[in-house]
Amino acid sequence: MGFYISLRYFFHLGCTFCFIFILYEGPTKKIRKPKPWEFPRPVTWSQLVQMRDEFWDSAPHHGGKKEIWDAIHAAAEADIELAQAILDSAGVIVHKPDMTVCYDETGTKYKIPRYVLSEPTNLIQLS
Repeated sequence: MGFYISLRYFFHLGCTFCFIFILYEGPTKKIRKPKPWEFPRPVTWSQLVQMRDEFWDSAPHHGGKKEIWDAIHAAAEADIELAQAILDSAGVIVHKPDMTVCYDETGTKYKIPRYVLSEPTNLIQLS
């Protein structure tokens, strides 16, 4: 089990002293495969891919750093072990083990919809 420790530096104007605060964030969460879920309406694979593409194209506009979005995107498309390594190396803090809520080292929140991370149970199978 890993631990994430963040150093915060606070300077008081006009003061020559620097205070260092160590913020214990608790154990880092290991990611897992998302639990089965159902989309509000049945969707085809091509619709799901289109929704995913639209999300990733607009993700940096939701706030946060592009490099963190890129790491989350790469992790979303990787197997569990590689995804964990990508997130750990980018400094992404996984709040929910299914990766739907993550934070960067500055505390910026990244919300990722389930449809980006896994397929719904009501995916329409076209033959």
